[in-house]
Amino acid sequence: MVSIDTYNACVDFPIFDAKSRSLKKAVVSSAGGAIGKNASNTVVVEALKDINLHLREGDRVGLVGHNGAGKSTLLRLLSGIYEPTRGVADVRGRVAPVFDLGVGMDPEISGYENIIIRGLFLGQSRRQMRAKIDEIAEFSELGDYLNMPLRTYSTGMRVRLALGVVTSIEPEILLLDEGIGAVDAAFMAKARVKLAEMVKRSGILVFASHSNDFLAQLCTTALWVDKGQIKEAGLVSDVVSAYEGPEAGGYVADLVRRFHGEAAV
Repeated sequence: MVSIDTYNACVDFPIFDAKSRSLKKAVVSSAGGAIGKNASNTVVVEALKDINLHLREGDRVGLVGHNGAGKSTLLRLLSGIYEPTRGVADVRGRVAPVFDLGVGMDPEISGYENIIIRGLFLGQSRRQMRAKIDEIAEFSELGDYLNMPLRTYSTGMRVRLALGVVTSIEPEILLLDEGIGAVDAAFMAKARVKLAEMVKRSGILVFASHSNDFLAQLCTTALWVDKGQIKEAGLVSDVVSAYEGPEAGGYVADLVRRFHGEAAV
């Protein structure tokens, strides 16, 4: 059975002595969260604290909160990129992480070869990925560049290739971050259509976004993440109302009625 269960899960990043100023700066800027000390008296950034989630097939959960609140760290915890420092994270099912799009790709090999490698990273077989190459090539619109090494690609071209791969699979658990990269508006509009189709095929969705329209379209419940903790949980409209105010919550409620019907509000 596809499921996500976390029990008081915490993710801490240790901050070492003053000689490690560059490491301190990098970790603090990427993690956010509160600063404290662990049992060894080492200064740590508490990126996530006491996260309790219990999700099952059919759940569509949005993550809201300001930049640095812990949304991306939570996605990385659920994907297995981060292990909990304390507590438990038990994720069962084939995970498709639509963030960190460069993971599982090799700059020295061609786009076509990277389609296979990225697919293997996402749990697909070589045979499955070979069958999808033409579809992915057409979606990415990269043409002859697919014969070139990935190091010759711009950032936007790499995102196109990675999105083409990830939207071609059948995920059991889809972890999606809307801020996924630098591509032109027309291509992102096209990618959103494919992502929406992918969401319908997935068992569980966890989606971090600043777009209330997109949250209302794809999610039925939401979590407000603040300083590494879950501050509010409930229906999308209720959580947005708590986070942004009643006017934003009312707007989302109207959208949810349009997309999902009265029962989802």
